[in-house]
Amino acid sequence: MPSLNDIRSTFLDYFAGKGHQVVESSPLVPRNDPTLMFVNSGMVQFKNLFTGIETRDYKRATTAQKCVRAGGKHNDLDNVGYTARHHTFFEMLGNFSFGDYFKDAAIPFAWEMVTREYGIDPSRLLATVFHTDEEAAAIWRKVGLPDNRIIRIATDDNFWMMGSTGPCGPCSEIFYDHGDHIPGGPPGSPDEDGDRFIEIWNLVFMQYEQFEDGTRRELSAQSIDTGMGLERIGALLQGKHDNYDTDLMRALIEAAAHATSTEPDGPGKVHHRVIADHLRSTSFLIADGVMPSNEGRGYVLRRIMRRAMRHAHLLGAQEPLMHRLVPELVRQMGQPYPELVRARPMIEETLRSEETRFRQTLERGLRLLDEELADLPDGVELPGTTAFKLYDTYGFPLDLTQDALRERGRGVDVNAFQQSMEEQKAKARAAWAGSGETADAGIWFDIADRHGSTEFLGYDTETAEGQILALVKDGAPADEATAGEGVLIVVNQTPFYAEAGGQVGDAGMLRTASGRAQITDTRKTAGVFIHYAEVVEGRVKTGEAAALEVDHARRSTIRANHSATHLLHEALRQALGPHVAQRGSLNAPDRLRFDFSHAAALSPDEVTQVEREVNAFIRQNAPVETRVMTPDDARALGAQALFGEKYGDEVRVVSMGEADTGKGPGGRTYSIELCGGTHVRRTGDIGVFVTLGDSASSAGVRRIEALTGAAAFEYLAGQGHHLAEVSAALKSQPDQVPARIRALLDERRALQNEVAQLRREAALGGPRQAEEAARQVNGISFVGQVLQGVSGKDLPALVDEHKARLGSGAVLLITDAGGKAAVAAGVTTDLTSRISAVDLVRAAVGELGGKGGGGRPDLAQGGGKDAANASAAIAAAERVLES
Repeated sequence: MPSLNDIRSTFLDYFAGKGHQVVESSPLVPRNDPTLMFVNSGMVQFKNLFTGIETRDYKRATTAQKCVRAGGKHNDLDNVGYTARHHTFFEMLGNFSFGDYFKDAAIPFAWEMVTREYGIDPSRLLATVFHTDEEAAAIWRKVGLPDNRIIRIATDDNFWMMGSTGPCGPCSEIFYDHGDHIPGGPPGSPDEDGDRFIEIWNLVFMQYEQFEDGTRRELSAQSIDTGMGLERIGALLQGKHDNYDTDLMRALIEAAAHATSTEPDGPGKVHHRVIADHLRSTSFLIADGVMPSNEGRGYVLRRIMRRAMRHAHLLGAQEPLMHRLVPELVRQMGQPYPELVRARPMIEETLRSEETRFRQTLERGLRLLDEELADLPDGVELPGTTAFKLYDTYGFPLDLTQDALRERGRGVDVNAFQQSMEEQKAKARAAWAGSGETADAGIWFDIADRHGSTEFLGYDTETAEGQILALVKDGAPADEATAGEGVLIVVNQTPFYAEAGGQVGDAGMLRTASGRAQITDTRKTAGVFIHYAEVVEGRVKTGEAAALEVDHARRSTIRANHSATHLLHEALRQALGPHVAQRGSLNAPDRLRFDFSHAAALSPDEVTQVEREVNAFIRQNAPVETRVMTPDDARALGAQALFGEKYGDEVRVVSMGEADTGKGPGGRTYSIELCGGTHVRRTGDIGVFVTLGDSASSAGVRRIEALTGAAAFEYLAGQGHHLAEVSAALKSQPDQVPARIRALLDERRALQNEVAQLRREAALGGPRQAEEAARQVNGISFVGQVLQGVSGKDLPALVDEHKARLGSGAVLLITDAGGKAAVAAGVTTDLTSRISAVDLVRAAVGELGGKGGGGRPDLAQGGGKDAANASAAIAAAERVLES
């Protein structure tokens, strides 16, 4: 019996063998469709390819896409656990063609997949087609499906549309007949809702473009979009009629049963099914950056979490349960979805802290409900003011109150609840207006009331699509802004970080169908992210879809400076004592500034000690990890709080570096801080750290300014030594000056060597990064990279390092040297009889405007005039490998 993991792999391998690019699942938070709360189908990440907005280097793709349906119009939450096939989280297998093949290939692919690869009895299959799509019906007959099992459907069940306008086309659905012993009729019949005929795969033929006047014309590039639910096909192939009886879901159900000492199929069967399903959706949402909150996606996540936790409570669980089930989920799904493995600490901590607090909420809430209901006559609704008190004071969501009352045959006065909510918002606005802020900023509270808080996506992406909700010009709402005008822009979701915690706001570009706006800053008021912008082309209008792109280079330097601040804070505590505490900071693109409590100026030796310790942890190249927990739990771990920062129910805890305790491997975490900012992925991404000096900020507060990355390299190259060392040399006795100067020159050479080594290490990354950089080309592991800040003479050594880490494979490295390109290629000795590094270099050099290139079969070098064509050069080397 194949496992769900086997079934997924079989699907992807089949289509890879048919020339499809295997594309990783996109995150559950849509980056390119602001109308969706969560990704709910396989085609979402390809939407712009179907509309022609975007092109990629492949025209065929296949995926196993993570999906969640638990909010908005796609909301299956209330049915989960009570039916055989409803889930909040599911996987959608699909194959896609972007103007390549069409029905004549898509239908045979599907037939071969289900009958040959999956071995499903063809006599059990039937297909539906749109009633006018005789072309599809003829292809089904050609592959072997008799006409009496091809059903023509006249409704929009078999006609797919992306929206009121745009790409659209007929569908063809494949159904499996479970036999006449199960009630239900075929699709299109009066009893089609029975369980006898189950849809297993939908093929969408994007054939037309729909216009506003209702007319259609055939698309010049007709495309294919298919979707097969892994859970459904898994149940079928495992001989089950219930998705919850598949191997993966049974493993999670049995883990929950074991943890609660209950029977998996006993009276608590529904509770176990809810927990198993919700464990998947909550864990994957947290792994993709969604955190529980009282609004937007975070609210939906919290609702799913608390629904599962309430079912755990009904099973009699005395302690938090959900986080104890994460290891089993990781065992089942960690291999195809490594993000689960990486995020496991965050998932476990978030679930544990949420359930700990929810248990207190549940007990208080149910107690208050009992008290209120005791005084209410039978059949009378719970007052909305009481429901709001449960929400506002105890964090008891309205829908949870409704669920609890439904079991007792009562409802809630929802209108009175909403009225209480509006009154609270009015009080919040009045309190803010009395805080001394300018009165016209009250506009942001009005926007927050109408549209809610902005969803921040920027922890794991720098690009996304959003919808413009509001424009503000000259302190007043506006419908549009034109070229040359300054405007404040609000979108529903954004990758732009808003200034907070010492980190400056992001800058970048916003594009719409009608114009472009340069974003110069991002700030936040009342939960609304405000993008300060100037329209540089055309116009931007409210209601438009917008593509948002953070300035990557600027974000990268801010990120490096912010992470360096954390290392600096701990290094100061180690050098000066535990009294050191942050008293302010600035993390800007060009520098960092850190204010801390300390009475005296730092000596040159103390500055040097701090600087060397920070650089030591940068060179360690340790991963930077983020977890979410309560502020109390974070402080119990020893996390340092940021000065002046206000914390809510959950905080992000950023950890980096491993300190040597002298007690063997493992050590302790070097820096642990509460922080909501953006950070590097590994400490090595900071590059290098150099202080500019120590000065007094105020009474009892010192200030250090410093540089990282390229700015630090430039400073070191220009100075050659530390300012504190210069000061010490000038204070030396005359007879000591020559020796001191020699020491400075030696240190300068050492620093230059250190800088060169840091450049190489930053370019190379850690072993894990090397593995992630490699891709398979014609069965050969290949690393093709463009490096910055590395000289051409460093390339051979870097090539050799990559070869050693690969074990077997080929490497091509290109570095930009003032607009010109230096190239080096290497091939491991086991492959030199098949591939020559000389051929790789010559292919690359040709794309870079150069000629020739030479060396040995295992190592070769060359150069070119134009480094801008580096991507084409790497592609040319790949073609050599393919041939």
